[in-house]
Amino acid sequence: MKYVIGVIQPDRLDDVLKRLTDEGVHLVTVSNVVGRGRQKGVAQVYRSHKEQGSLLKKVKLEIAVNEAFVEKTVRAISEGARTGEIGDGKIFVLDLGECIRIRTGERGNEAIG
Repeated sequence: MKYVIGVIQPDRLDDVLKRLTDEGVHLVTVSNVVGRGRQKGVAQVYRSHKEQGSLLKKVKLEIAVNEAFVEKTVRAISEGARTGEIGDGKIFVLDLGECIRIRTGERGNEAIG
């Protein structure tokens, strides 16, 4: 089991979600976050609006997947989020020690779905 975290541009969310669905990945948690990268939050234009300050708006995707879906998930996020510009985002893949479905008490791969 793996825990995949993607930090992407907000305007790329719909495309990433569509690609995840196409790959059979349906369970995803999405959060609006702020952060900065190597450019230290240098102002940029986003949808004709110049973002100021040291923190830029991003979207964080959190996805727990079984081993068979790791590469599909990474590929869907990468292809859906890629614009070729600075600030496209990052993907982190972490080992997931345990997953428990609260409703049924299922554990491990069965709990992920």
